Amino acid sequence: MKVGISGAAASIFLCLAIAILIQREQTQAVGRTPVVVELFTSEGCSSCPPADELLTELGKTQVISGAEIIPLELHVDYWNELGWADPFSSSLFSERQNTYARSFGNGRIYTPQMIVDGRAEFVGSNSGQAYETIRRAAQVPKAVIQIIASTDGRESSKCSVPLRIQLQGLASVIREETADLLLAITEDGLSSKVLRGENRGRKLSHAGVVRRLDVIGKVNPGQPDAFSVLATAYLEDGWKREHLRAVVWLQERSRKRIVGAASSPL
Repeated sequence: MKVGISGAAASIFLCLAIAILIQREQTQAVGRTPVVVELFTSEGCSSCPPADELLTELGKTQVISGAEIIPLELHVDYWNELGWADPFSSSLFSERQNTYARSFGNGRIYTPQMIVDGRAEFVGSNSGQAYETIRRAAQVPKAVIQIIASTDGRESSKCSVPLRIQLQGLASVIREETADLLLAITEDGLSSKVLRGENRGRKLSHAGVVRRLDVIGKVNPGQPDAFSVLATAYLEDGWKREHLRAVVWLQERSRKRIVGAASSPL
């Protein structure tokens, strides 16, 4: 006699399993301060692969005490005309890098560039500086952000995932200027076989690649210390759901300092 479970029971079991995994991940992060590590990179840049590998290592090992490292690999598009069109590149990420250059006041635009919590920038392959900068960033107080499955009746689908973003402790970090609330969808396990350009003949691997980046809200000085925001993570065909994460962070508009962040699997 065959014993099976109904479709409804299977769905309940899957939801419970996902909830347990998310809860386990959040528990592991207790006692660690989220630190957003952005890497501006390109598959057309021969200096970038070591930085890509460093970012992957930082996100995978989480070896820096007190820090929950949230990796964001942003592929710029200004290398695309020099022999190889990076399939993960976007002009949006090039503009984001330009915005950072203006906020730092140094006009430096280069790859690989690593930026930690919007506060410090350096050559992205410099592991010593990365470790020390992340360690210092983990000591800075931040707002608490949680990403949870929405319960407002919207259903998850192949193309979208409803989310509820909960924010707490805002009054201590949002004092002088408005901060934007951003949502990124990142994907791990990506790779390319580069056929032209400076990395011709190499197979390059990536993690934390930003697939989509949106501003989903804002927080003004004087707003309530805690509130929640409904958002939707929009997905595209070809993205592997099991490798996707939602990353949310609060970032000051002018100074660009990140004052709160969270990450959750999708």
